[in-house]
Amino acid sequence: MFGYGDFDRTIQLMDQLRRRMDRVFEGYDSGGVFPAELATFPRTNVYDAGTQFVYELEVPGLSEKALDINLTQDVLTVSGERKTDAPEGYSVHRQERVPYKFSRSYKVPTRVNPDRSSASVTDGVLTITLEKAEEVQPRQIAVRVN
Repeated sequence: MFGYGDFDRTIQLMDQLRRRMDRVFEGYDSGGVFPAELATFPRTNVYDAGTQFVYELEVPGLSEKALDINLTQDVLTVSGERKTDAPEGYSVHRQERVPYKFSRSYKVPTRVNPDRSSASVTDGVLTITLEKAEEVQPRQIAVRVN
């Protein structure tokens, strides 16, 4: 037979489950669980400009000091970290912008000249320009009339 004690126990178990689920979602909001949209962060466009490759990465809120760019053979790796520490003397009242670290690697299609490559950050967009190696750059062939 099912009595009031069993009913109370069922309600308690359901309440415990709800609290545990709340903690899971609180962790998501506070950065405890990595949001799915950041799995491919930063969003990137890659262009072949003939003599160079141009990588444009969305890195809102990051300065050049928070970014690390490495080129090893044919792999470009971009990593960074956003910290959201409260200024000295302040305490956190609400924190919706969570700190995070990221690292993303890209296979470069051809050999590049790292000495002639550059990077800059403007308005939250990191632009990396990789100059193609001389031997793989496109060449114009002149057409002659006989």
